[in-house]
Amino acid sequence: MGPRHRGDDVKSVGRAMANNNDLAVLEGALLAEIGGAGDLRALEDVRIAALGKKGRVSELMAKLGSLPADQRKAFGQSVNGLKQRVSDALESRKAELERQALSSRLATERADVTLPVRLGPLQDGRVHPVSQVWDEVAEIFGDMGFAVAEGPDIETDDLNFTKLNIPPEHPARQDHDTFYFHPKADGTRMLLRTHTSPVQIRTMMSQKPPIRIIAPGRVYRLDSDATHTPMFHQIEALVIDEETHLGHLKWCIEEFCKAFFEVDEVRMRFRASHFPFTEPSMEVDIDAAAIGKPGQWLEILGSGMVHPNVIRNCGLDPDKYQGFAFGMGLDRITMLKYGIPDLRDMFAADLRWLKHFGFLPLDVPTLAGGLSP
Repeated sequence: MGPRHRGDDVKSVGRAMANNNDLAVLEGALLAEIGGAGDLRALEDVRIAALGKKGRVSELMAKLGSLPADQRKAFGQSVNGLKQRVSDALESRKAELERQALSSRLATERADVTLPVRLGPLQDGRVHPVSQVWDEVAEIFGDMGFAVAEGPDIETDDLNFTKLNIPPEHPARQDHDTFYFHPKADGTRMLLRTHTSPVQIRTMMSQKPPIRIIAPGRVYRLDSDATHTPMFHQIEALVIDEETHLGHLKWCIEEFCKAFFEVDEVRMRFRASHFPFTEPSMEVDIDAAAIGKPGQWLEILGSGMVHPNVIRNCGLDPDKYQGFAFGMGLDRITMLKYGIPDLRDMFAADLRWLKHFGFLPLDVPTLAGGLSP
Protein backbone atom coordinates (compact mmCIF):
# COMPACT_ATOMS: atom_id res chain seq x y z
CA MET A 1 0.00 0.00 0.00
CA GLY A 2 1.36 3.38 -0.95
CA PRO A 3 1.95 6.24 1.52
CA ARG A 4 -1.08 8.24 2.74
CA HIS A 5 -1.22 11.91 1.81
CA ARG A 6 -2.46 14.78 4.09
CA GLY A 7 -5.24 15.52 1.63
CA ASP A 8 -6.57 12.02 2.05
CA ASP A 9 -6.69 12.56 5.88
CA VAL A 10 -8.57 15.83 5.54
CA LYS A 11 -11.13 14.31 3.24
CA SER A 12 -11.67 11.35 5.51
CA VAL A 13 -12.10 13.60 8.57
CA GLY A 14 -14.50 15.80 6.69
CA ARG A 15 -16.57 12.88 5.54
CA ALA A 16 -16.63 11.39 9.00
CA MET A 17 -17.50 14.55 10.92
CA ALA A 18 -19.97 15.75 8.40
CA ASN A 19 -21.95 12.66 9.03
CA ASN A 20 -24.91 13.69 11.16
CA ASN A 21 -24.97 10.27 12.75
CA ASP A 22 -21.48 10.79 14.21
CA LEU A 23 -22.41 14.23 15.59
CA ALA A 24 -25.63 12.80 16.98
CA VAL A 25 -23.66 10.09 18.79
CA LEU A 26 -21.33 12.73 20.28
CA GLU A 27 -24.26 14.93 21.28
CA GLY A 28 -26.01 12.01 22.94
CA ALA A 29 -22.90 11.17 24.92
CA LEU A 30 -22.40 14.78 26.06
CA LEU A 31 -26.04 15.23 27.07
CA ALA A 32 -25.89 12.01 29.03
CA GLU A 33 -22.82 13.25 30.91
CA ILE A 34 -24.56 16.58 31.61
CA GLY A 35 -27.65 14.86 32.93
CA GLY A 36 -25.54 12.56 35.08
CA ALA A 37 -23.58 15.39 36.76
CA GLY A 38 -24.51 15.21 40.42
CA ASP A 39 -23.24 18.61 41.53
CA LEU A 40 -21.95 21.90 40.17
CA ARG A 41 -18.31 20.82 40.31
CA ALA A 42 -19.00 17.68 38.26
CA LEU A 43 -21.02 19.76 35.80
CA GLU A 44 -18.12 22.17 35.39
CA ASP A 45 -15.83 19.23 34.57
CA VAL A 46 -18.26 18.15 31.86
CA ARG A 47 -18.37 21.68 30.46
CA ILE A 48 -14.59 21.89 30.25
CA ALA A 49 -14.34 18.45 28.61
CA ALA A 50 -16.92 19.46 25.99
CA LEU A 51 -16.47 23.21 25.40
CA GLY A 52 -13.12 23.98 26.96
CA LYS A 53 -10.09 24.97 24.91
CA LYS A 54 -9.24 21.32 24.35
CA GLY A 55 -12.79 19.98 24.62
CA ARG A 56 -14.34 17.57 22.16
CA VAL A 57 -16.58 20.17 20.50
CA SER A 58 -13.78 22.75 20.43
CA GLU A 59 -11.48 20.27 18.69
CA LEU A 60 -14.08 19.83 15.93
CA MET A 61 -14.16 23.59 15.39
CA ALA A 62 -10.37 23.67 15.27
CA LYS A 63 -10.39 21.23 12.36
CA LEU A 64 -12.72 23.44 10.36
CA GLY A 65 -9.87 25.27 8.66
CA SER A 66 -8.34 22.06 7.34
CA LEU A 67 -11.47 21.00 5.45
CA PRO A 68 -12.06 21.62 1.73
CA ALA A 69 -13.97 24.84 1.06
CA ASP A 70 -17.07 23.05 -0.17
CA GLN A 71 -17.40 21.14 3.15
CA ARG A 72 -16.70 23.93 5.65
CA LYS A 73 -20.12 25.58 5.66
CA ALA A 74 -22.15 22.44 6.30
CA PHE A 75 -19.66 21.14 8.83
CA GLY A 76 -19.48 24.46 10.66
CA GLN A 77 -23.25 24.76 10.87
CA SER A 78 -23.56 21.25 12.25
CA VAL A 79 -20.88 21.79 14.91
CA ASN A 80 -22.28 25.23 15.90
CA GLY A 81 -25.69 23.67 16.35
CA LEU A 82 -24.16 20.98 18.54
CA LYS A 83 -22.28 23.57 20.58
CA GLN A 84 -25.45 25.63 21.15
CA ARG A 85 -27.50 22.63 22.25
CA VAL A 86 -24.78 21.47 24.61
CA SER A 87 -24.49 25.01 26.09
CA ASP A 88 -28.25 25.20 26.62
CA ALA A 89 -28.22 21.83 28.32
CA LEU A 90 -25.38 22.95 30.59
CA GLU A 91 -27.22 26.14 31.63
CA SER A 92 -30.43 24.23 32.28
CA ARG A 93 -28.67 21.61 34.39
CA LYS A 94 -26.75 24.30 36.28
CA ALA A 95 -29.97 26.12 37.23
CA GLU A 96 -31.48 22.83 38.36
CA LEU A 97 -28.46 21.93 40.49
CA GLU A 98 -28.43 25.40 42.06
CA ARG A 99 -32.09 25.05 43.02
CA GLN A 100 -31.39 21.63 44.51
CA ALA A 101 -28.40 22.98 46.45
CA LEU A 102 -30.46 25.87 47.83
CA SER A 103 -33.31 23.59 48.84
CA SER A 104 -30.88 21.25 50.56
CA ARG A 105 -29.23 24.16 52.37
CA LEU A 106 -32.55 25.59 53.54
CA ALA A 107 -33.61 22.17 54.77
CA THR A 108 -30.48 21.62 56.85
CA GLU A 109 -29.45 25.10 58.04
CA ARG A 110 -31.04 26.76 61.06
CA ALA A 111 -30.57 30.29 62.44
CA ASP A 112 -31.04 30.88 66.16
CA VAL A 113 -32.04 34.54 66.36
CA THR A 114 -31.69 34.48 70.16
CA LEU A 115 -27.91 34.06 69.95
CA PRO A 116 -25.75 37.17 70.53
CA VAL A 117 -24.44 38.98 67.45
CA ARG A 118 -21.14 37.59 66.24
CA LEU A 119 -18.22 39.99 66.43
CA GLY A 120 -16.95 41.11 63.07
CA PRO A 121 -16.43 44.13 60.80
CA LEU A 122 -20.07 45.21 61.11
CA GLN A 123 -19.65 45.36 64.87
CA ASP A 124 -16.68 47.72 64.60
CA GLY A 125 -18.81 50.56 63.23
CA ARG A 126 -19.94 53.20 65.74
CA VAL A 127 -22.43 56.07 65.78
CA HIS A 128 -20.73 59.36 66.65
CA PRO A 129 -21.70 60.70 70.12
CA VAL A 130 -22.98 63.95 68.60
CA SER A 131 -25.24 62.02 66.22
CA GLN A 132 -26.51 60.00 69.16
CA VAL A 133 -27.24 63.11 71.22
CA TRP A 134 -28.90 64.73 68.20
CA ASP A 135 -31.34 61.79 68.14
CA GLU A 136 -31.79 61.91 71.90
CA VAL A 137 -32.71 65.61 71.88
CA ALA A 138 -35.06 65.17 68.92
CA GLU A 139 -36.76 62.28 70.74
CA ILE A 140 -37.30 64.37 73.89
CA PHE A 141 -38.68 67.44 72.14
CA GLY A 142 -40.72 65.30 69.77
CA ASP A 143 -42.48 63.87 72.83
CA MET A 144 -43.26 67.47 73.88
CA GLY A 145 -44.90 68.18 70.55
CA PHE A 146 -42.07 69.99 68.77
CA ALA A 147 -41.46 69.56 65.04
CA VAL A 148 -37.98 69.53 63.49
CA ALA A 149 -37.24 72.44 61.13
CA GLU A 150 -34.18 72.78 58.88
CA GLY A 151 -32.53 75.50 56.83
CA PRO A 152 -29.43 76.14 54.68
CA ASP A 153 -25.94 76.49 56.13
CA ILE A 154 -25.27 79.48 53.85
CA GLU A 155 -27.48 82.37 54.90
CA THR A 156 -28.03 86.05 54.15
CA ASP A 157 -26.82 88.75 56.50
CA ASP A 158 -30.44 89.84 56.82
CA LEU A 159 -31.79 86.50 58.08
CA ASN A 160 -28.76 85.72 60.23
CA PHE A 161 -28.50 89.12 61.92
CA THR A 162 -30.84 91.96 60.90
CA LYS A 163 -34.20 90.25 61.41
CA LEU A 164 -32.92 88.92 64.73
CA ASN A 165 -32.59 92.50 66.02
CA ILE A 166 -28.77 92.33 66.01
CA PRO A 167 -27.45 95.87 65.38
CA PRO A 168 -24.77 96.61 62.73
CA GLU A 169 -22.14 97.40 65.36
CA HIS A 170 -22.60 94.11 67.21
CA PRO A 171 -19.31 92.13 67.56
CA ALA A 172 -20.92 88.99 66.08
CA ARG A 173 -21.31 90.83 62.76
CA GLN A 174 -17.60 91.60 62.47
CA ASP A 175 -15.21 89.72 60.17
CA HIS A 176 -13.22 88.38 63.11
CA ASP A 177 -16.22 86.38 64.33
CA THR A 178 -18.16 85.37 61.18
CA PHE A 179 -17.26 83.60 57.93
CA TYR A 180 -18.39 85.93 55.13
CA PHE A 181 -18.45 85.31 51.38
CA HIS A 182 -17.64 87.98 48.81
CA PRO A 183 -20.58 90.37 48.38
CA LYS A 184 -22.89 89.74 45.43
CA ALA A 185 -23.35 92.24 42.60
CA ASP A 186 -26.43 93.66 44.33
CA GLY A 187 -24.51 94.11 47.57
CA THR A 188 -26.09 91.13 49.37
CA ARG A 189 -23.70 89.56 51.89
CA MET A 190 -23.81 85.80 52.26
CA LEU A 191 -22.23 84.01 55.22
CA LEU A 192 -21.96 80.69 57.00
CA ARG A 193 -24.70 80.86 59.62
CA THR A 194 -23.44 81.57 63.12
CA HIS A 195 -26.50 79.97 64.77
CA THR A 196 -29.62 78.10 63.70
CA SER A 197 -31.81 81.12 64.54
CA PRO A 198 -32.33 81.91 60.81
CA VAL A 199 -34.38 78.70 60.70
CA GLN A 200 -36.68 80.24 63.31
CA ILE A 201 -36.97 83.40 61.18
CA ARG A 202 -37.77 81.38 58.06
CA THR A 203 -40.41 79.44 59.98
CA MET A 204 -42.10 82.57 61.38
CA MET A 205 -42.11 84.11 57.90
CA SER A 206 -43.64 81.05 56.25
CA GLN A 207 -46.01 79.66 58.91
CA LYS A 208 -48.80 81.12 60.96
CA PRO A 209 -48.76 80.60 64.74
CA PRO A 210 -49.03 78.50 66.75
CA ILE A 211 -45.42 77.46 66.11
CA ARG A 212 -43.46 74.88 68.07
CA ILE A 213 -40.18 73.80 66.47
CA ILE A 214 -36.62 72.77 67.17
CA ALA A 215 -33.86 73.64 64.72
CA PRO A 216 -30.77 71.42 64.98
CA GLY A 217 -27.81 71.81 62.62
CA ARG A 218 -24.22 72.83 61.96
CA VAL A 219 -23.12 76.40 62.68
CA TYR A 220 -19.84 78.24 62.05
CA ARG A 221 -17.79 80.81 63.97
CA LEU A 222 -14.17 81.95 63.88
CA ASP A 223 -13.08 80.35 67.15
CA SER A 224 -10.95 77.37 68.08
CA ASP A 225 -9.71 75.98 71.41
CA ALA A 226 -10.42 73.05 73.75
CA THR A 227 -14.09 74.06 74.07
CA HIS A 228 -14.68 75.81 70.71
CA THR A 229 -14.31 74.76 67.07
CA PRO A 230 -14.90 76.71 63.82
CA MET A 231 -17.78 74.34 63.05
CA PHE A 232 -20.00 72.93 65.74
CA HIS A 233 -23.56 71.74 66.29
CA GLN A 234 -26.41 73.67 67.83
CA ILE A 235 -30.07 73.15 68.53
CA GLU A 236 -32.57 75.90 69.12
CA ALA A 237 -36.22 75.80 70.11
CA LEU A 238 -38.99 78.26 69.32
CA VAL A 239 -42.57 78.56 70.52
CA ILE A 240 -44.87 81.30 69.21
CA ASP A 241 -48.54 81.63 70.08
CA GLU A 242 -50.90 83.97 71.92
CA GLU A 243 -50.53 82.66 75.48
CA THR A 244 -47.00 81.29 76.03
CA HIS A 245 -45.16 82.90 78.94
CA LEU A 246 -41.94 82.60 80.92
CA GLY A 247 -43.30 79.82 83.12
CA HIS A 248 -43.74 77.62 80.07
CA LEU A 249 -40.11 78.26 79.10
CA LYS A 250 -38.83 77.22 82.53
CA TRP A 251 -40.97 74.08 82.56
CA CYS A 252 -39.84 73.07 79.08
CA ILE A 253 -36.13 73.44 79.93
CA GLU A 254 -36.52 71.61 83.24
CA GLU A 255 -38.33 68.68 81.62
CA PHE A 256 -35.70 68.50 78.90
CA CYS A 257 -32.83 68.42 81.41
CA LYS A 258 -34.45 65.68 83.48
CA ALA A 259 -35.09 63.55 80.41
CA PHE A 260 -31.70 64.19 78.79
CA PHE A 261 -29.55 63.56 81.88
CA GLU A 262 -31.93 60.77 82.96
CA VAL A 263 -32.49 62.00 86.51
CA ASP A 264 -35.67 62.39 88.53
CA GLU A 265 -34.88 65.91 89.72
CA VAL A 266 -32.57 68.67 88.55
CA ARG A 267 -31.69 71.97 90.22
CA MET A 268 -31.64 74.91 87.84
CA ARG A 269 -30.49 78.50 88.06
CA PHE A 270 -31.70 81.26 85.73
CA ARG A 271 -29.34 84.22 85.46
CA ALA A 272 -30.31 87.52 83.85
CA SER A 273 -28.42 88.12 80.62
CA HIS A 274 -28.78 89.99 77.32
CA PHE A 275 -29.40 88.70 73.81
CA PRO A 276 -30.60 91.07 71.07
CA PHE A 277 -33.32 88.67 69.99
CA THR A 278 -34.92 87.97 73.40
CA GLU A 279 -36.32 90.18 76.17
CA PRO A 280 -36.03 89.24 78.96
CA SER A 281 -32.96 87.02 78.40
CA MET A 282 -31.57 84.36 80.72
CA GLU A 283 -28.58 82.05 80.96
CA VAL A 284 -29.52 78.66 82.40
CA ASP A 285 -27.26 76.68 84.73
CA ILE A 286 -27.89 73.23 86.18
CA ASP A 287 -26.49 71.57 89.28
CA ALA A 288 -23.69 69.24 88.17
CA ALA A 289 -25.21 66.57 90.40
CA ALA A 290 -27.12 65.64 87.25
CA ILE A 291 -23.85 64.25 85.85
CA GLY A 292 -22.53 62.92 89.15
CA LYS A 293 -20.56 66.03 90.22
CA PRO A 294 -22.58 67.79 92.94
CA GLY A 295 -21.50 71.20 94.18
CA GLN A 296 -20.90 72.82 90.79
CA TRP A 297 -23.04 74.83 88.42
CA LEU A 298 -22.87 74.12 84.69
CA GLU A 299 -24.00 76.61 82.08
CA ILE A 300 -25.92 74.72 79.40
CA LEU A 301 -27.96 77.20 77.35
CA GLY A 302 -29.24 80.70 76.70
CA SER A 303 -32.94 81.52 76.61
CA GLY A 304 -35.59 84.21 76.79
CA MET A 305 -38.88 85.55 75.51
CA VAL A 306 -38.77 86.41 71.80
CA HIS A 307 -38.13 90.14 71.34
CA PRO A 308 -41.14 92.03 69.92
CA ASN A 309 -38.89 93.46 67.18
CA VAL A 310 -38.08 89.95 65.96
CA ILE A 311 -41.78 89.06 65.83
CA ARG A 312 -42.48 92.29 63.96
CA ASN A 313 -39.60 91.71 61.51
CA CYS A 314 -41.21 88.40 60.54
CA GLY A 315 -44.53 90.00 59.65
CA LEU A 316 -46.37 89.05 62.85
CA ASP A 317 -48.11 91.32 65.33
CA PRO A 318 -46.14 91.44 68.64
CA ASP A 319 -49.26 92.78 70.40
CA LYS A 320 -51.03 89.54 69.53
CA TYR A 321 -48.23 86.94 69.51
CA GLN A 322 -45.46 86.16 71.93
CA GLY A 323 -43.25 83.19 72.67
CA PHE A 324 -39.93 81.90 73.90
CA ALA A 325 -36.73 80.61 72.39
CA PHE A 326 -33.60 78.92 73.66
CA GLY A 327 -30.49 77.38 72.18
CA MET A 328 -27.65 75.12 73.24
CA GLY A 329 -24.55 73.52 71.78
CA LEU A 330 -25.08 69.84 71.04
CA ASP A 331 -21.35 69.23 71.31
CA ARG A 332 -21.23 70.81 74.77
CA ILE A 333 -24.08 68.81 76.26
CA THR A 334 -22.57 65.69 74.65
CA MET A 335 -19.32 66.39 76.51
CA LEU A 336 -21.18 66.92 79.78
CA LYS A 337 -23.32 63.78 79.57
CA TYR A 338 -20.70 61.34 78.30
CA GLY A 339 -17.57 62.74 79.97
CA ILE A 340 -15.68 63.81 76.83
CA PRO A 341 -12.81 66.10 77.92
CA ASP A 342 -11.83 67.87 74.68
CA LEU A 343 -14.23 69.15 72.03
CA ARG A 344 -11.58 68.93 69.30
CA ASP A 345 -11.41 65.15 69.63
CA MET A 346 -14.91 64.93 68.21
CA PHE A 347 -13.63 66.12 64.84
CA ALA A 348 -10.25 64.34 64.80
CA ALA A 349 -11.51 61.26 62.88
CA ASP A 350 -9.69 58.98 65.33
CA LEU A 351 -11.25 55.51 65.11
CA ARG A 352 -9.86 54.58 68.52
CA TRP A 353 -11.68 57.53 70.08
CA LEU A 354 -14.88 56.69 68.19
CA LYS A 355 -14.74 53.05 69.26
CA HIS A 356 -14.43 54.18 72.89
CA PHE A 357 -17.09 56.91 72.95
CA GLY A 358 -19.29 55.80 70.04
CA PHE A 359 -22.55 53.85 70.07
CA LEU A 360 -23.65 50.68 68.35
CA PRO A 361 -25.98 51.23 65.37
CA LEU A 362 -28.84 49.46 67.14
CA ASP A 363 -28.58 51.69 70.24
CA VAL A 364 -31.44 53.88 69.02
CA PRO A 365 -32.49 56.33 71.76
CA THR A 366 -36.13 56.16 72.85
CA LEU A 367 -37.91 57.53 75.89
CA ALA A 368 -39.55 54.16 76.47
CA GLY A 369 -36.38 52.11 76.20
CA GLY A 370 -33.94 54.65 77.61
CA LEU A 371 -31.99 57.36 75.83
CA SER A 372 -28.52 56.00 76.54
CA PRO A 373 -27.54 52.30 76.48
